[in-house]
Amino acid sequence: MTADLHRQTVLVVEDEDSIALAIEFVLARQGYAHERVARGREAIARIRALHPDLVLLDIMLPDISGYEIIEAMRADPALKGVRVLMMTARGSVVERRKGLELGADGFIAKPFELAELRAEMARLLELG
Repeated sequence: MTADLHRQTVLVVEDEDSIALAIEFVLARQGYAHERVARGREAIARIRALHPDLVLLDIMLPDISGYEIIEAMRADPALKGVRVLMMTARGSVVERRKGLELGADGFIAKPFELAELRAEMARLLELG
């Protein structure tokens, strides 16, 4: 683990507590600084305030969708460099295509292996 990892911040936007806890466990073990929000409306404000290196973004949230969040992010020039890994239980080709077309940097279907999540996070953070 390098000192560089400690400076990288990940924001988890996930309403399912069990999934969020598993993700937060991985983030802590890997040495990332991280926060979590459970509602979409909180996410945009938190992303703007925190300016994380990576957002793990669930598509299906209780108030607004992950698609709406990424659209707002990609419309904001200040958030241009923030990487987004979209997560969904509906891992269809259509969902994946839509997320990537809206500006997601990666896409992972739930349930996912924690090793797969670690690898995808590392790939996206190396791009930044």
